Amino acid sequence: MSYQYPAQYMNRRNQNWSRNQNTTRFTSSVKLGPVSHTVLVGLMIATFGLIYLTQATKSTSYDYEAQKIDAQIAELNTRKSDLEIENSRLTALENIKNSTVAKEMSKPETINYVP
Repeated sequence: MSYQYPAQYMNRRNQNWSRNQNTTRFTSSVKLGPVSHTVLVGLMIATFGLIYLTQATKSTSYDYEAQKIDAQIAELNTRKSDLEIENSRLTALENIKNSTVAKEMSKPETINYVP
């Protein structure tokens, strides 16, 4: 039983090889049929599809996180505006009570309501 090398050495003159080119030819010992090629191509497409889906899901998860943060920002802005309104209301009452005009006012003796 003799062993054959997978690379066959070619004569440079017969193949018209020029400088800086390979002079060996590789012959594969594994032969695949059309069904095997179809299965391998299908597996490669499935693998690339899964890789694409994982990348796409990452970007959508970032979108959900950004959406949550935007909702928090909107809520905090409304809360801030409510607090500013309340602060101005409380500050206005304090200014009115401490003003000289309010100090000079007197309490009414009788209160009449309109029917």
